[in-house]
Amino acid sequence: MAKKLTLDAGGIYYRQLNEQVREAVAAGATDIVLKNVNGQRYLAGALEGDLNFEIEGVPGQDMCSFMRGPKVRVKANAQDGVGNTMDDGLVVIEGLAGDVVGYAMRGGRIFIKGDVGYRVGIHMKAYMEKLPTIVIGGKAGDFLGEYMAGGIILLLGMFSDKPSEPIAGRSLGTGMHGGVIYVRGGVPKEQIGPGLTTQPLDEADRLVVQDIVKDYALELGLDAKAILASDFVKIKPFSHRPYGNLYVPA
Repeated sequence: MAKKLTLDAGGIYYRQLNEQVREAVAAGATDIVLKNVNGQRYLAGALEGDLNFEIEGVPGQDMCSFMRGPKVRVKANAQDGVGNTMDDGLVVIEGLAGDVVGYAMRGGRIFIKGDVGYRVGIHMKAYMEKLPTIVIGGKAGDFLGEYMAGGIILLLGMFSDKPSEPIAGRSLGTGMHGGVIYVRGGVPKEQIGPGLTTQPLDEADRLVVQDIVKDYALELGLDAKAILASDFVKIKPFSHRPYGNLYVPA
């Protein structure tokens, strides 16, 4: 089989489409274009290795769940659960994304140009040398980074369809006990969950943000200098046991 392959997903049930994708990968395809995608679930789920996917249309829930290594580009919006427990790889979404993006992800990167829904980045964790990263170009719904244990969320608030909304919804970082959330500009104090502190970036933080923004801008055809022209703040937990006293007094 040729290493490059185009599959027409129009009218195909998600199970059959995923079977076709797996058969193509097993036969040696490394670059796959999926056309006319319309809500099919689990695309690129649990796939490993140096694979490239381009998705035309709107994929369904849990795209790239348990994925280890491939690069997936979505030319439109994506639904809920992108990168569920993702282990490695890169996901680039050129539109919006739904709820629970990056749930429990432990490696890899997810770059979203527009807004996201609720509970994005919850239960994220860094695993060994891996540092999971989510970049949101627009705004986020409630509970961003809830129970976050590791990794990086970078919230830009720039490319949003909701100009009158705050950059993030209620209870940002609730239960967060590890990792860091960087926010371009800032976030109203009343939007932040309990037990968190907002600080200016130090030099090490600035270098981290610069590197991530450069990669993000390159993937999405954006101006990195314009993104970095504003100040950023970082949000971190006071403690790695934010609710410890509720169970076992310190």
